[in-house]
Amino acid sequence: MAPTLGFLGPSGTYTEEASILYDSSAELRPYPTINAVGEAVASRELEEGVVPIENSLEGSVNSTLDLLISQPSLFIKGEVVVPIDHYLMAKPGTVPSDIKVIYSHPQALAQCRIYLEKNYPQAEQMASLSTVLAVSDSLASPVPAAAIAPRRASELNDVEVLDHGIQDVAANVTRFAVLSLADHAPTGRDKTSMAFWFEDDEPGLLFRALAEFAKRDINLFKIESRPTKQSLGEYIFLMDCAGHREESPMKEALAALSQPISMLRVLGSYPQWDPKA
Repeated sequence: MAPTLGFLGPSGTYTEEASILYDSSAELRPYPTINAVGEAVASRELEEGVVPIENSLEGSVNSTLDLLISQPSLFIKGEVVVPIDHYLMAKPGTVPSDIKVIYSHPQALAQCRIYLEKNYPQAEQMASLSTVLAVSDSLASPVPAAAIAPRRASELNDVEVLDHGIQDVAANVTRFAVLSLADHAPTGRDKTSMAFWFEDDEPGLLFRALAEFAKRDINLFKIESRPTKQSLGEYIFLMDCAGHREESPMKEALAALSQPISMLRVLGSYPQWDPKA
């Protein structure tokens, strides 16, 4: 029986494309929100789920980070990186100069900001739940409207493509996380994601934590912070770095963190994405 793989739907999204790249044999199931995908995995309704976690232009997807922080049973088991090529589409016969509203997911609108300001300064930008639902929103609009969506969305709907490659930066890619109830076994080319915070606030705490990785020559890919949502000025730090939690030197670095930090949660160790694999 094919494994069940949920994704941020509906069908036609970049997340569906990432899911197919990750496992083309899986039974794909669309879900309306990132939290819905996570809850389905946590409840064992799904074996795995695919959600966006980071874009090269707009940074991290906060909903995914908050899901991983708040749901201790979820782990990152893998990652998929997909080039993003945004298409502008509308109801057949729509005159571009008549367009009053352009729908898309907030991330897509942000990634096409310069293009929209230059070519459609008169159009109001409206947020949709996904790039594919933006097509439905534009078709239902009472005024001339368009949508920014993936190419596949134009194949699934009766629309006319007005333009493509409209993202402000050509090298626009999104990283997707594969969620599961366990992370991946070591492969020799792994990445570990983690979250930690400090109960006390004193100078040098973050430096002491990062020093455990620096002195072991562990490459740090990314560090950022998210509010704890408990008190103003309190933050959770999130890090991605090279190595697997079960292997040296990452294993020793994680053990050493018990001294400077108050809480550590490894969000998962998993293979770094290789498009040639």
